[in-house]
Amino acid sequence: MNVDFSVSLKELEYFLLILIRVGSFVGVAPFFNTNNTPRPLKIWFSVFVSFLLYEVISPHVYVTYSTMIEYTICILKELITGLLIGFSANVAVMVTTFAGQLVDNNIGFSMAAQMDPITQQNTTVSGYVYRYGFMLVFIVSGMYRYLIEALAETFELIPVNGAVFNLELMFGSFIELITQYVMLGFWIALPVFSVILILNGLLGVMAKVSPQMNMFSVGIQIKAIVGLTVMWATISLLPKAGDLIYKGMQRSIVSVIKAMGGGV
Repeated sequence: MNVDFSVSLKELEYFLLILIRVGSFVGVAPFFNTNNTPRPLKIWFSVFVSFLLYEVISPHVYVTYSTMIEYTICILKELITGLLIGFSANVAVMVTTFAGQLVDNNIGFSMAAQMDPITQQNTTVSGYVYRYGFMLVFIVSGMYRYLIEALAETFELIPVNGAVFNLELMFGSFIELITQYVMLGFWIALPVFSVILILNGLLGVMAKVSPQMNMFSVGIQIKAIVGLTVMWATISLLPKAGDLIYKGMQRSIVSVIKAMGGGV
């Protein structure tokens, strides 16, 4: 019994373009882009998802080209499409590190920053807490499934080799997203920021009342204790903040797809 595994060149080219978009997305999207995830796992996961999408997408719109340069342009378009979609989702997670840096700047832990071996970023102590706290919330809530579903839907909204990059809409959407995420980062750090602001006012009054006391050395210890206490007291707000970041991630992906001609 002979089994024919032959594949036409057009089918192979179409599958490779799908694989490039999926692989570039996996390389920068949250949950998948961490260094503790083995690279062979990322590669085979991208191949597996690409094969499923190849079987689901119908009909196949094959790429027509006359030279290798034209096919290379198609590859670059799919590469940029996957990178932009993954980056738009990853920006939402970056806000947690930003919120942690704001907290540490107020409670005096900013000098304790160190390199995170997983993200390869210089992260503070509170940044670790917020980042991995939100990552845990996202995993429990099934956010990784939404990312895969969003990637699959992009092939319906933006067919293979069908991306049209509208730079004006793209820059406008990214500026709006960064503005929203900066505000969200301040919202996450607001409890600690507000309490430390009031504490600074009280320490200033005490410095005037009792100038012989060294408020600098006393204030450092009080800020650290009060800041950690407020973080512990407001830890129950992480799921609500995670829901806001989840919705922001949805808006960012939709806006980027619109900028690439998805017409959502």
